[in-house]
Amino acid sequence: MTANEIKERMNLSGGRREPFLFGVDFELTKGFFIPSPLQQQDILFEVGGVTNVPENKNVPRGGVFERHPVSREEYERKFNVVRQGLMRGDSFLLNLTVATALETDWTLEGIFYRARSPYRLLVPDEFVCFSPEIFVRIKDGVISSFPMKGTIDARVLDAERVILEDYKERAEHYTIVDLIRNDLNRVAERVRVPRFRYIDRLGTSNGEILQVSSEVAGDLTGDCFSRLGDIVFGLLPAGSISGAPKPSTLNIIARAEKEPRGYYTGVFGYFDGEGFDSAVMIRFIEQRDGKFYFRSGGGITINSDREAEYKEVLEKVYLPFCDN
Repeated sequence: MTANEIKERMNLSGGRREPFLFGVDFELTKGFFIPSPLQQQDILFEVGGVTNVPENKNVPRGGVFERHPVSREEYERKFNVVRQGLMRGDSFLLNLTVATALETDWTLEGIFYRARSPYRLLVPDEFVCFSPEIFVRIKDGVISSFPMKGTIDARVLDAERVILEDYKERAEHYTIVDLIRNDLNRVAERVRVPRFRYIDRLGTSNGEILQVSSEVAGDLTGDCFSRLGDIVFGLLPAGSISGAPKPSTLNIIARAEKEPRGYYTGVFGYFDGEGFDSAVMIRFIEQRDGKFYFRSGGGITINSDREAEYKEVLEKVYLPFCDN
């Protein structure tokens, strides 16, 4: 299904207050739309506690999860393309992503069932996503976004203070919050930042990590659900996984990454007839030609250190549970 078809069906179903599940890729070229999603199990999902996952299903566990990351030299090539764009002023913040090859006996289904995440999605034989990052929520005429920028291993001494006081991370977070404010201003009124740079704690197979988030909100007028597709697609691609300014930043991403992201860093969401909730498709494992790849990335600014950014994208390669 094309992105435009999905948008129109979101408008139609939203206006009728009919529940649906949708997903769209980063490039806005394809996606899926599922009416009455709780009545099907072709695509499994959980969004904010709402799920169509069958209970008590026995799924085989895995034991092997080995990473085979891109080389430092390959990452350096991508990083240098980004840095040149930053030096020219074509971008102030850019999210650079890579694919890490995996050697594993886990299945996508097995990972999905054991994952502990507020947003889960399984498209069989294609990918599994266990995202901690909200895209937008719409409830009672308010649209809210929760950009997530800044990650640190919780075992670092005084980790919370370190991440909050880090100059590069602080500048990156200010930039992304400003971008999200500008995005919401296109569809909402009285845009504000109710919470700024708060800490989320996430348990992973590599240990606990801390991530820094903010909340940006605005007021929607009229019957917002009858134009739900227009609102959501007017904000894509998500600012937190693209950058600022968007058009020129997307051009740099294409030159640096040299392959489409597909569903990785796209968005998916659920409408229950009264409210809408959605997530950015990060923490993402895809299956291609019988092989598995973990997609991860990080925000790059003019102050970024290449080695630190390389380590960060590898630290994000994990299983979303505390034991294998």
